[in-house]
Amino acid sequence: MHSFQETPILESELVNESQVSFSEIINSEPNIHKLIYHHVSDTVMVKGKGIYLYDAEGNRYIDCASATFNLSLGYGHSEVLQAVQEQAEKLVHVTSTFQTDPINTVVRKLVEVSPENLTLVHPKVSSGSAANEGAIKIAQHYTGKRDVITLFRSHLGQTMMMTSMSGNAFRKEPFPNLFPGSIQVPDPYCHRCFYKQKPKTCDFLCVERIYDFIEYASSGSVACIVVEPISGNGGNIVPPPGYFQALEKLCREQGIILIFDEIQTGIGRTGKMFAAEYFGVHPNIITTAKGLGGTGFQFAAILTEERLGGLEGHHHSFTYGSNVLAAAAAAKTLDIVSQPQFLKNVETVGNYIMERLRQMQEKYTFISDIRGVGLMIGVEISDDEGNPNTDLTNYIAKVAMKHGLIIRTSRYGYGNVFKIRPPLIITLEESEQLCDQLEKVLTEVQ
Repeated sequence: MHSFQETPILESELVNESQVSFSEIINSEPNIHKLIYHHVSDTVMVKGKGIYLYDAEGNRYIDCASATFNLSLGYGHSEVLQAVQEQAEKLVHVTSTFQTDPINTVVRKLVEVSPENLTLVHPKVSSGSAANEGAIKIAQHYTGKRDVITLFRSHLGQTMMMTSMSGNAFRKEPFPNLFPGSIQVPDPYCHRCFYKQKPKTCDFLCVERIYDFIEYASSGSVACIVVEPISGNGGNIVPPPGYFQALEKLCREQGIILIFDEIQTGIGRTGKMFAAEYFGVHPNIITTAKGLGGTGFQFAAILTEERLGGLEGHHHSFTYGSNVLAAAAAAKTLDIVSQPQFLKNVETVGNYIMERLRQMQEKYTFISDIRGVGLMIGVEISDDEGNPNTDLTNYIAKVAMKHGLIIRTSRYGYGNVFKIRPPLIITLEESEQLCDQLEKVLTEVQ
């Protein structure tokens, strides 16, 4: 057992009712690597509770990635599970042609907690990728235009359209037939400004230059701009104050729909229900997913202004969109996260972790930048000359597992930022434990 395990975990605590033994768990599929299409690690996870994940050897980990940044309420949240169990006894799924209480409840709650200009909810999507793609379809349908502007390093999703519009060339490389009509522009990455400017004197050149991209690089028919308020996969880039106001102005002048991809930043991650509120922006569309499922249920939605209604259902709807069981989880999640004391805790704990990280930055020279809002935090790793150090970033994540921390890195391991995004239920005491363990990781690395 690794030294990071503070309290021994009994085998009886980890197995299910069928009492599967450890040897059966580990050896039942000796050739599993040959059977699963994608890569999986050798670690077998068997239990999760709160912010913790347990493996088959009894080791406990603090999950700093909230699974895939989607467990806003951590593992096995009792209130969400109870709501799902009660709903499962009534109705699990029905075609979205009909109304159901869980879907109606989620729709009403999303309108209540979103920016006041967003009054329509499209719940017939089952993933963040599908939500983003649907938002683009809505913008194209409304404007009658076609081009989509996205940012360098943007992720957006895994469908072919979203992969094509990603701000990462390595994601597009294997595919000969990409979706046309997108333009990638420099992101507001002040730490490594594309235009070699400083935030105090740049006058938002990264927004101003978009006018040139529209004039010279587009087809002359731009429907929308899709932007993550804080980049998720792209390195936790936090735009400077005023950036989004400048972007809003551009969109108004050009008749462009502004879409906020809040798949990761939404549902309390920044200490606000949506990051749009934190930045003081009123996007025309917000997409949401991931954390909306609370403790692992799959639910997504598109929030739009009333004027953007009218896209027929047959143009964008999915079999498991508007899933009733997932909606019950989402409704309960919104109840919990929207409470002021809950969001205040996200802010308080996030500030504590940021302060501890700043102290670490003074001690460990390879940390070149700390940035984040609430519990959406990124740590940038550089070499002695200030260049991105991807190898060291991935090594830190590897060493972290030895010390009981699950940490993910940016751009699928091609980036130089590791991310701290634990479940939003993390307490101040648990945050202290997280930071103490991270200190041990960085000390070993240095």
